[in-house]
Amino acid sequence: MRITVFGATGGIGGHVVRQALDGGHKVTAVVRTSSAFEVEHPSLEVVRVAGLDDPEPLREALDGSTAVISGVGARGRKDGPVASRSTRSMLTAMEAAGVRRFVAVSAAPLGPVPADESFLNRRVVYPMINAFAADVYADLRLMEAAIMSSATDWTIVRPPKLNNKPLTGKYRTLVGGTVTRGYLVSRADVAHLMLAVLDAPATIDQPVGVSY
Repeated sequence: MRITVFGATGGIGGHVVRQALDGGHKVTAVVRTSSAFEVEHPSLEVVRVAGLDDPEPLREALDGSTAVISGVGARGRKDGPVASRSTRSMLTAMEAAGVRRFVAVSAAPLGPVPADESFLNRRVVYPMINAFAADVYADLRLMEAAIMSSATDWTIVRPPKLNNKPLTGKYRTLVGGTVTRGYLVSRADVAHLMLAVLDAPATIDQPVGVSY
């Protein structure tokens, strides 16, 4: 495939770029002009843009692409509505370019609470997490709503807390739901799943929970 990766300098996006190249794909990495990006590869094209708010400059990065993967998200609670604003621009650019397959990262707290989840998680942990990062999750809800109402063949990946441990390729997933007692997963494994669902028709128009 030729895959366009937004958020290519981020924790998840960087892994997507490297794993896609290792898997033999051609990759277009969309990078802000102010960001450092040192990956080099014969199958890699880097498109630099001032920002992700305007869809028009993004169209160049979509020429010839068969799929788009977005690792864009807020780095902290004070970043504002980064995910929703950027994703709307991506979706507009995708429609103009005729690219349909879209995979984006969100977060586990936006999914349903599993019926067999522990009492502590349901009554204490989940409410605390949602309250602590309320603005971030509000932004992600707007992002998810925009994706779900789009004409794309979308998949939304919802991980819990992330770490920087190496790729394992061993994790639990649940199409349409949230993984029970899912506490942690590495950014490398989230990237692995985001690439894997590109060839998984059952994940189209579905959220996918993931965790160890």
